[in-house]
Amino acid sequence: MKLKALSLTLATTALVALTLPVIAQDQKGPNESLTTDAKPTGAPSTLALAHELYALGVADGDALTVLTAAKLAASVDVTTGTAAALDPATVDSGAAQTTRKKAAAAAPAAPAPVMKEGEPRPVAVTTFGTAGNDDASDNAPPDAAAMFAKATELAGDDEALKGLIADAEAESSRGRIGGSISYESRLPTGMYDVWEIPYFGNSYAELAVVGDGDANLDLTITDENGNVICYDVSPSDQVYCDWVPAWDGYFYVTVENKGGKRNTYYLLTN
Repeated sequence: MKLKALSLTLATTALVALTLPVIAQDQKGPNESLTTDAKPTGAPSTLALAHELYALGVADGDALTVLTAAKLAASVDVTTGTAAALDPATVDSGAAQTTRKKAAAAAPAAPAPVMKEGEPRPVAVTTFGTAGNDDASDNAPPDAAAMFAKATELAGDDEALKGLIADAEAESSRGRIGGSISYESRLPTGMYDVWEIPYFGNSYAELAVVGDGDANLDLTITDENGNVICYDVSPSDQVYCDWVPAWDGYFYVTVENKGGKRNTYYLLTN
């Protein structure tokens, strides 16, 4: 079980397991490998860091910090994904109260079939809970273009700085790193999404949640056996987790809205 809150060093740090998994080959223990040559793509972590810097820059009214965030966001190719509908009956919703009991987590009602041959099931999501106050802005987390625009706004009458921002935006499409897939969810307060996501064994798995700032989001990731791989209950709506699956399998990501307003968030995967 691991705990990791998003930090400014997340792009270069990895989660460290606090308990050793049992032998992965039997596919009954935690689906996580501690010995691998797999390397991170860096795409979700870069985007998560960009959004954290953006929030800091806006709060401080600092155009340069927002510009740095915009350049980071623009350095990643992002594909918009559409999630399939996950059958709620296949998920043990009673175990998905991850932020109330850290040892519990969303898991399949019966062990999910492990990927053997052919294409895995697509990313899928279902939502549980009773919606509370839905009073929130309709704004989603900003993309790179919105960040550049905000940097220009904060630059005010500083023509030199605005020129620097314009040059950076013009260059932003060059040298982008390997892509990330982004899924959007508009999650009311008092409810939680459960995502089913396939990952391949011995390949670096990265996942980030980037909210719109309106409400706290808590996150737990489990494997198909119900073992907690990563959780975050910090008072934030920006979370990053990474791990290396030991075998091909499905992971269950629970995102719970713990705040008083709806939160439109992006789930980012590599």
